[in-house]
Amino acid sequence: MTNWIETITGSFEQKKQYKQHKARIDALPEPYGTTAKALQRYFMYYGGVTDGATLVTMMGDFVELWERAAVDGTPVREIVGENPVEFAETFVQAYSGTQWIDKERARLTKAIEDAERGQQ
Repeated sequence: MTNWIETITGSFEQKKQYKQHKARIDALPEPYGTTAKALQRYFMYYGGVTDGATLVTMMGDFVELWERAAVDGTPVREIVGENPVEFAETFVQAYSGTQWIDKERARLTKAIEDAERGQQ
């Protein structure tokens, strides 16, 4: 019974791991916690990662980065640089999982190719 439910809703284990990563982010001291939460929110809008395994891996690496920074006392700006948007987008791009936009990219490309064939 679990298999068909997980097919529809996604892996329970991945959801459990994701929740554990979120709890670790919530436990970060300031300013790391606020920074990590802001970046995580941006990831959800920008990244659009739909592959659960990739998302769990990305979030695990992300929380480890901030936990290490907190332990070492690394300044936030030393990690994100002067452009936090660039940092966030580069971080997400390092994880090559399937993204929601991939389907639309393929659809757009096909539509243009179909239109070109119709013109000839």
